Amino acid sequence: MFTGIVQAVATVSVLVDKPGLRSFTLEFPAGFCDGLEIGASVSVDGVCLTVTELVGDRAANFDVMQQSLSLTTLDTLKVGSRINVERAARDGAEIGGHPLSGHVDFQAVLGSVRQPENNHVMRIAVPSRWMRYVFAKGYIAINGASLTVSDANKAEGWFEVWLIPETLRMTTFADKQPGDALNIEIERGTQVMVDTVRASVEERLGPLLAPLTELLRERGVDVETLLIEK
Repeated sequence: MFTGIVQAVATVSVLVDKPGLRSFTLEFPAGFCDGLEIGASVSVDGVCLTVTELVGDRAANFDVMQQSLSLTTLDTLKVGSRINVERAARDGAEIGGHPLSGHVDFQAVLGSVRQPENNHVMRIAVPSRWMRYVFAKGYIAINGASLTVSDANKAEGWFEVWLIPETLRMTTFADKQPGDALNIEIERGTQVMVDTVRASVEERLGPLLAPLTELLRERGVDVETLLIEK
């Protein structure tokens, strides 16, 4: 488990592609590897990876299988790429963000960036099937960072997060440009709640659900919105 509080920014120093596997070496800031062991878990841009080898006192090797490459942005890494990292939470650790599993659900795209004074606003485009889990004031994890959704538009398929200078300093978000892909992990409690409600509605309506959905669409109402709006 991870807390969603990014601890450092690491840099890819070596990258080797093999059939069905990508191996790479990450260089960390001083002190990050203290007590780190082979087999330990590290969140790498929100993806839980296992340390396969320690390289000196400031670097470690990781392997990524094909499935993870296809689901996440790790497939786009290059030598010199900078990424958010967090070590696995210890028992009793303070959860400064919200609990994360390190299992990315999907990739989203940074649609735009606004920069009001002392703030940094990212608007993120989300595939429609995942917007049901995104609510204003709710939690979401972006590249391993626990963030609060400031606004969400389910009809248009986007949400926004506001970042303070300290968040920009401790992460790679200041480097991101419109069009960049981002790893997203939805908040599990929200997923359970939404899926439970949807399953209950489908069970109760049964064969009536399909014609009701079509009828609502003809009148300009999206049944998805009805099921997920608070």
